[in-house]
Amino acid sequence: MTGLRRRLRALPLRSRLALLVAMAVAVAVAAVAVSCWFVTRDQLQQQLDQSLRGSKVDEQYLTDLYTYCKGGTTLPPRPFTGGTVQLIDSQGTVCIAPDAAKLPVSDEDLEVTTRQRSYALHTETDEDGASMRVYTSQLDIRRAPGSGPGSLAVTFARPMSEVTDPLSTLAWVLLLVSGIGVVGAGAAGLWVARTGLRPVDDLAGAVEHVARTEDLTVRIPVEGEDEIARLSRSFNSMTSSLATSRDRQSQLIADAGHELRTPLTSLRTNIELLSRSDDTGRAIPPEDRKALMASVKAQMTELAALIGDLQELSRPDAAEPGPLQVVALHDITRTALQRARLRGPELTITAELAPWYVRAEPAALERAVVNVLDNAVKFSPPRGTIDVALHRGELTVRDHGPGIPAEELPHVFDRFWRSPSARQLPGSGLGLSIVARTVQQAGGEIALSPADGGGTKATIRLPGAPQPPPSGSTLSGDRSGS
Repeated sequence: MTGLRRRLRALPLRSRLALLVAMAVAVAVAAVAVSCWFVTRDQLQQQLDQSLRGSKVDEQYLTDLYTYCKGGTTLPPRPFTGGTVQLIDSQGTVCIAPDAAKLPVSDEDLEVTTRQRSYALHTETDEDGASMRVYTSQLDIRRAPGSGPGSLAVTFARPMSEVTDPLSTLAWVLLLVSGIGVVGAGAAGLWVARTGLRPVDDLAGAVEHVARTEDLTVRIPVEGEDEIARLSRSFNSMTSSLATSRDRQSQLIADAGHELRTPLTSLRTNIELLSRSDDTGRAIPPEDRKALMASVKAQMTELAALIGDLQELSRPDAAEPGPLQVVALHDITRTALQRARLRGPELTITAELAPWYVRAEPAALERAVVNVLDNAVKFSPPRGTIDVALHRGELTVRDHGPGIPAEELPHVFDRFWRSPSARQLPGSGLGLSIVARTVQQAGGEIALSPADGGGTKATIRLPGAPQPPPSGSTLSGDRSGS
């Protein structure tokens, strides 16, 4: 059995399907054929037995036959054709026509002669070797001269070939029909397997093509609504997603290289100036050297920030975030406000924070709020005002800067995208992309829109935490300004 399974697994799928179909049809046809043969045999047997029970011979012929057996010289022609008739007495003596084959006498036949049973029905082989179906019944021998009461029985026999010959013919017919059916089923199964598996062959060819050429533009035509069509749609969706992911990866690498080139070029220039000064012995004025060192430090800080942003974005969008906790959004916003005030000491930042608890990753959420506030500080005019409000899970940060043109709003959350007016300002163009992903992982949403009276308004909406805040948290609102 194990060897058969291994051989089946070694065959192609279409061959296995065709073989299994042929085997299933063979078993079904064999079951039907055998059942048909047995039913036909029983029917023919019953018909033969019924025919023997209904056999009748003229009593005068039986009397003449008995007389002939007792020494008579004349035997009339047999009125019973196609079989054998013989008389049996209680001692087992057989009286039969001279041209007929004698049948053996069984105990059942003797019991009929002695009236122990009314009839006997069985199969015997005559003296010529022919199989006969034998029916023995009681005979009223009072009309048989010279015989004692109850001492005779009459036997009618017909050849079993009347049953076996049709059965042999039927067996050959069934065997021929079964063979044709099995071969036809195997051919039909192979055709059906080839037709049904053609989309699978197309899919396998497409997969092999992708593996060989890495061409993710391959698409399989989809027809129908069956499982093969569903598999084709899934493959097309997978290749489309992979192509998009590869394009985004390539774009990320290209954008990262572009962003890294500027600080690296500037850093290399400053270092070369310092190195040349040391090599030539021509000292750089202290003020210029101090400015160069400050520039180098700023560029290293910018590189570190850019690399950190790239590491943050290197995780797939579907990656699991850090452990979620129930945190106070108003406390996180208050901490972010303190950092924003340090970066824009000349700005006035007003805050109205109502208590709101969310389920999120604390560090990532704080960084997202800091990034939003940093953007507001960056684009606010000198001595400008930034308004921050938190009410029922909606955090708004509104600045009074130049605002964002309507045609640029759809791109503000793209990686490395920077407004033409902001290209001279520090930054990598990754901050809002990180904010968007963090907010989405927390189950919220973020949007930027023009503010009434000028400026930009950033809106973050986060669902509340299902359980109450931990004990000891500050539940009072916060309203402050600087």
